[in-house]
Amino acid sequence: MTQQTPPPISAPQPSEAITAFIADLPKVELHVHHVGSASPRIVADLAGRHPDAGVPDDPARLAEYFTFRDFAHFVDLYLATVSLIRTPDDVRLLTYEVAQDMADRRIRYAELTCTPYTHVLNGVPIDGYIEAIEDARVAAERDLGLVLRWIFDIPGEIGENAAEETAKIAVRRGPQALVGFGLGGPEIGTSRARFKPAFDLARAAGLHSVPHAGESTGPQTIWDALEYLGAERIGHGTSATQDPRLLAHLAEHRIPLEVCPTSNIATRVVRNYESHPIRDMVAAGVIVTINSDDPPMFGTNLNREYGIAAELLDLDAPGVAALATAAVDASFQDDPGKQLIRAEIAAHLAAAR
Repeated sequence: MTQQTPPPISAPQPSEAITAFIADLPKVELHVHHVGSASPRIVADLAGRHPDAGVPDDPARLAEYFTFRDFAHFVDLYLATVSLIRTPDDVRLLTYEVAQDMADRRIRYAELTCTPYTHVLNGVPIDGYIEAIEDARVAAERDLGLVLRWIFDIPGEIGENAAEETAKIAVRRGPQALVGFGLGGPEIGTSRARFKPAFDLARAAGLHSVPHAGESTGPQTIWDALEYLGAERIGHGTSATQDPRLLAHLAEHRIPLEVCPTSNIATRVVRNYESHPIRDMVAAGVIVTINSDDPPMFGTNLNREYGIAAELLDLDAPGVAALATAAVDASFQDDPGKQLIRAEIAAHLAAAR
């Protein structure tokens, strides 16, 4: 059976030279979801194991399935896919496959957002879950040369109980490779302030704060993430350009935005690529990183997102390399790791000249 992904949304096309440059460019990714990165083949395999989830077990039908009416519909389908992960073996398989896809795109380091609480609700023992992702992480670094780090995030739609439990898991049982604490799910009706106690606990334990904010709501959600959650990076931040004072604050305090262009189009929070706010973000001096979010669900990958960004921002090869370096600098990897990837990016640029 032929493996298929959802058809890509029509997007700006970079030149062949820029496309080739991006393909071999060493990259990091900071906003990418664990289950949302499952390839159609893996989703179909898991759906065959767990047919009661209602997810198609035919890769050819997944393209139609992952066509979203709006953001709320996307969340519903995402959670249906989450429900396919029911055993530590499922978790380990998924994680290593995601790592393989990343390595194939020349991703050298990634902070992969995981939502352990939803898997616990689905019956996966938390110790088994953590052992599975760690086993896959170690294998990926050994086999693929890819460094993975974890961000544990709160499924915001479940509420404060999920927040409290996720924080306890992160602080008491989180693996050594855990670097961040996040907040995902729908923003409407889910104020950032509700989750302050959980973020206080995680931050006190040394975890970095990386909540989603301003994706499907206005700039006030971003302000709230900064004030109540101590956000060090903002997931999406799409609406930041509606508030010049907020843009100036983000630029002054060097708070990066994790921008995911195709995701924003697919979930209908931005009308089209031409109207995407990334240009205004960059013009305001805000640090922008490029990410794929849930790549197979959106028919994309990180290389494609870099190509889109290159077109929207009118970047040549040095500009694309600078964009990749900005993501390295915004990451939570250690200094030697950052220096290594910066050097790889510089060598790739030098070779292309």
